[in-house]
Amino acid sequence: MILSDSAILAAREKGDIVIEPFDRAHLGSNSYDVHLSPHVAIYEAEILDARRHNRVRRFTIPPEGLVLRPGELYLGSTVEYTESHRHLPILDGKSSVGRLGIDIHATAGIGDVGFCGHWTLELSVSKPVRVYAGMPIGQIVYYRVEGKVLRPYHKKGDSKYAYQNHLPVESMMWKNTF
Repeated sequence: MILSDSAILAAREKGDIVIEPFDRAHLGSNSYDVHLSPHVAIYEAEILDARRHNRVRRFTIPPEGLVLRPGELYLGSTVEYTESHRHLPILDGKSSVGRLGIDIHATAGIGDVGFCGHWTLELSVSKPVRVYAGMPIGQIVYYRVEGKVLRPYHKKGDSKYAYQNHLPVESMMWKNTF
């Protein structure tokens, strides 16, 4: 079951959902709009290796915007820091963003109960698009979870992305054993 606007507000009051900064104007009927931070990263290597730490180059979006180009993977992040202690957060792009040909995540739209941090976005485009820091980029929907969560994400010993700061975080696949 998806939380309504009133249920999101009630969960915030109880501390089950944290959104900072929070602006009621960004609350939809069953979602909360998040915004693109000025922080962006791109991978330095042309070929990425799942068993190695792939380094990134970080930069900020200038006031005149940044043109995203097809064929490049950009890592962005949300302005908003979120926590979800009892609900499953799912991040997806806004329809206006999708209609510009911008994908905000490849496969990482589902959070975990216990996720605490800024969301890293895997930005890709179908044609060149200029984006701006602070623009609405996605929306988080919260699902009610059935049953007690035994291992919230932020308390798992092997959680690689707990408490993400405001900078985009590159893949930590290399920390897995395979």
